[in-house]
Amino acid sequence: MSPLNKNQAIERINSLARSQSPFLFISDFSGEKNHVLTVGEVDSKEILYAINGYTNAEKSSKPEVPIHIKKKPISLEAYSRSFNQVHAELSKGNSYLLNLTCPTKIEIDRPLIDVFHKSPARYKLYFKDEFVVFSPEIFVQIENGKISSFPMKGTIDADLEHARETILVSKKEMAEHATIVDLIRNDMSIHASKVRVEKFRYIDEVRTSGKHLLQVSSKVVGDLKGDYWSTLGDILFSLLPAGSICGAPKKKTLEIIRQVENYDRGYYTGVMGYFDGDKFDSGVMIRFIQKEGLEYYYKSGGGIHFLSEAPTEYQEMIDKVYVPIH
Repeated sequence: MSPLNKNQAIERINSLARSQSPFLFISDFSGEKNHVLTVGEVDSKEILYAINGYTNAEKSSKPEVPIHIKKKPISLEAYSRSFNQVHAELSKGNSYLLNLTCPTKIEIDRPLIDVFHKSPARYKLYFKDEFVVFSPEIFVQIENGKISSFPMKGTIDADLEHARETILVSKKEMAEHATIVDLIRNDMSIHASKVRVEKFRYIDEVRTSGKHLLQVSSKVVGDLKGDYWSTLGDILFSLLPAGSICGAPKKKTLEIIRQVENYDRGYYTGVMGYFDGDKFDSGVMIRFIQKEGLEYYYKSGGGIHFLSEAPTEYQEMIDKVYVPIH
């Protein structure tokens, strides 16, 4: 099962959607390694998915055993070197917001497939024992001629005093979120009309084995024209990579990310989606554990704005290293 390049993926998505044939879509951060698989082509021994109700996974019969991880993050000093490079680019006006990520080495006491089965996430993917994703973030949903995106930007420890009020009134968090919402509106306008923000900065709660987090999202909606399924691949790739995990302006910010991150994101912060023949649903591949040989790495990060401070962003990056709980 060799990956498809961008053009091959667009062509296959358009063809399958035009014929109303269900398929699974997986794309890496660069958009150059893609898998577009009909339901019959998905080998459940290698790939398991659960995408907002669509799944090829049987319920696990294993007893409920807690999953524990031990975090071994890079030092604040090492993180600050990349952070300072980003801040220098922000001060030059080369970017307004950049999502800085890094891998955290972890020890985990369960295999990746157990993480998949135990995770109560909206979007889950287990891929060839190479990585597992348990993501809360919607990429786009398409149904009845409407395309909706739900950019997620802003995370805070819910156990902090007045956490909800703090994140909603923060000038830094407001600036980050508004920047991404504006980017999503512009991206969606390529193929959609009457693009509007239907909900701005609402809060979701995420409970983990170590933290109780609040995350801020918005809902952006547009109207698609004509036979939009015939161009579904073009629509999806015009929106990639997802604005919430790169920044703005997108092209220049992506160049900076490649310069400062010092590692390959791979499938982390790519997207996964499912077309059922009538509607399409997809998620951003965050909350991501990668297996490399006998070692495991959890990839995480956060948005850097000119008001950001390295210690705070460093702690947010660590807070996002978690395993979910029921």
